[in-house]
Amino acid sequence: MSFTGGPTLKHVERYYGSPRARALYCAADSDLHAPAYREAEWSLGYLGTYSADREERFRRLLIEPALQLPKHQFFVAGAQYPSVVEWPSNVRHAEHVPPHDHVQFFASQRYTLNLTRADMAARGFSPSVRLFEAAACGTPIISDDWPGLDTFFKPDEEILIVDQATDVIEVLTTLPEERRRSIAAAARKRLLASHTAEHRAKELENYYGEALQDSRPEVEEVVA
Repeated sequence: MSFTGGPTLKHVERYYGSPRARALYCAADSDLHAPAYREAEWSLGYLGTYSADREERFRRLLIEPALQLPKHQFFVAGAQYPSVVEWPSNVRHAEHVPPHDHVQFFASQRYTLNLTRADMAARGFSPSVRLFEAAACGTPIISDDWPGLDTFFKPDEEILIVDQATDVIEVLTTLPEERRRSIAAAARKRLLASHTAEHRAKELENYYGEALQDSRPEVEEVVA
């Protein structure tokens, strides 16, 4: 079982001798993650531990938009950010948001930002659990791009892909409210159809079934 799908599965089979490599992605528990209808107080939020390999994109896709949109409020939740980080006055930082508060955390944002670790982005087909949690909670997602992302959520319909600060600023300032809500609804619909814990359990059962079928000895037919 691999957290990463796509070409990596063939790599695992070819170079590590696995007879059957299969992707078992993370998911969201739809019983725990669901929309919490409340007034959103943050234009954009981000939930993620600091990592040097995504610092440049973090600054480009969150800090820079915050600096250029002083009337908008931003929220960053995550540990290990260097003490030298100077947070803009309109960016709130919290070291930790416990899992039982994730629903309220996502509900407090008009949009949530997804940033992918460099090694995950390089291999592609490695969705973060935050993508699925946010979609289940009905919060529209703004994300960096990586190979295979469109196999989980359809760009422009279920998720918004950005590359520059201007892309984020345009979304936050010009996207009609009706479209914002439709993107969130489409992502949640996709989540419920393909990316719940129940779906992953069924996939795991199917993988076991395939392995058992392959391991059964062939029975020679006896001719009377």
